[in-house]
Amino acid sequence: MPDLRYPIGKFPLPSTISREDRNRFIEDIAALPGQLRHAIDGLGEAQLDTPYRPGGWTVRQVVHHLADSHMNAYVRFKLALTEDNPTVKPYKEDRWAELPEARTAPVEVSLTLLDAMHRRWVMMARAMSDAEFARTFHHPERGAMRLDLIAAMYAWHCRHHVAHITSLRQRMGW
Repeated sequence: MPDLRYPIGKFPLPSTISREDRNRFIEDIAALPGQLRHAIDGLGEAQLDTPYRPGGWTVRQVVHHLADSHMNAYVRFKLALTEDNPTVKPYKEDRWAELPEARTAPVEVSLTLLDAMHRRWVMMARAMSDAEFARTFHHPERGAMRLDLIAAMYAWHCRHHVAHITSLRQRMGW
């Protein structure tokens, strides 16, 4: 049985990142809002409240998690572009996903947020130079992190969570 936690596999840490790679990452980030809308299209409330795997988040929580996580990433990009290796604050994503609004809010709230935020994030990323992608922020648990690596991680993150939903739909016959 495949590992339902990682429907596209674990994040493959790249040893090098080319300009072409970065462009592909930006396109993956740009595509998320539409892909996510398509992945949940036609799901009813009971389906949105179905965990994508036993013990996992519900589809609704995954949608809200994407907005929470990507807001943090967007702000971290801005901080790294405007400060010298700023220290970012980690957050407890599992606890955020258990807050009442993450468990019950309409998914449209986060879909709308992702639409607007991703437009801004993609405009920013498309305008960044090689030197700007080499800028870093300091994560207290992971150390210095380059923006090109963060772009790679979030491109994977987009595909990863959409696959949680699409693989659930396939398994359930939705």
